[in-house]
Amino acid sequence: MSTATRRSPLTDWTVLVPVVALVALALSWGRDLPSIAVALVSLCLAGAVLAAVHHAEVVAHRVGEPFGSLVLAVAVTVIEVALIVTLMADGGDKTASLARDTVFAAVMITCNGIVGLSLLVGALRNRVAVFNAEGSGAALATVATLAVLSLVLPTFTTSKPGPEFSTAQLTFAAVASLALYGLFIAVQTVRHRDYFLPVDTTPATPEGKAAAAAAAEDAGHADPPTSRAALVSLGLLLVALVAVVGNAKAVSPTIEAGVARAGLPNAVVGVIIALLVLAPETLAAVRAARRDRVQTSLNLGYGSAIASIGLTIPAIALASIWLTGPLLLGLGPIHMVLLALTVVVSALTIAPGRATLLQGGVHLVLLAAYLFLAVSP
Repeated sequence: MSTATRRSPLTDWTVLVPVVALVALALSWGRDLPSIAVALVSLCLAGAVLAAVHHAEVVAHRVGEPFGSLVLAVAVTVIEVALIVTLMADGGDKTASLARDTVFAAVMITCNGIVGLSLLVGALRNRVAVFNAEGSGAALATVATLAVLSLVLPTFTTSKPGPEFSTAQLTFAAVASLALYGLFIAVQTVRHRDYFLPVDTTPATPEGKAAAAAAAEDAGHADPPTSRAALVSLGLLLVALVAVVGNAKAVSPTIEAGVARAGLPNAVVGVIIALLVLAPETLAAVRAARRDRVQTSLNLGYGSAIASIGLTIPAIALASIWLTGPLLLGLGPIHMVLLALTVVVSALTIAPGRATLLQGGVHLVLLAAYLFLAVSP
């Protein structure tokens, strides 16, 4: 193809869509949108999700695992935390439980939705999904500890009435969450990085090596992108994620109105927003599982849950200095039962290092139970 007819990278949809979505965000921010505008913003939101997945895979291919899944998980969570703090600053007492609802929704969606879909896709591809039990088990233990410290204990403490932490307790939870998150990142990326790498299931024969090389070529893992291309994709990834979270907030009034008209609990709004915000990670995890990289999918799922708690709680603790009103963090009985069941089932799933369709189905049923009880508590 000649230079004159070769398409410029600037006209590629993965470049144009995040920019268009960001423009749509700027035009719609803080305004009451008519139905047609909501539809257009929703289209931009969907396009930004797909673009974010593409650029996350480019960055992941350049830096390798587990850094690739870490980039996407941290980027989404940092923007999500900023959104939570902004909404709480504007909402007053009616957003007292927003941080709890958002974080718990993220935990259930990642640990049951992302993990369940990934295991299901991996098992459909190879009959058995194979992963590193050491790394996934360590990630699950971190998720469980963070969830109990931040979301369960406030229900039982007595320093303040209701499911709240006192100032000292909130400070301890924030420091402990940040310390555990930092320790997990150090173990994942430095000290025991091999625990979080995809398992090679091909036989150690010339035929097996040839098949693995062909599969890598087909999956787009033959030649890593240049550093310049990776940096451009990193910038576009951040743009796309800002557009995803911002446009999700832009359509949230329409979602709230629809939820109110349907007579559903207000917590359903938080679940829907969490589903939208976590869409890039979900798509990236499913695509990784289709390429027989289930460990990468689990890194995304559990890593997102860890980042959601480990970054949100310290940010909320810091923001509580100027935020007014109560900060409700403790879960109710139904959610505590679902969390306990999720931890037990996840431990039984992770321990063997292998999973079938059954394990994936069990996790998806748990997610369905959470979603159903959110609608009909």
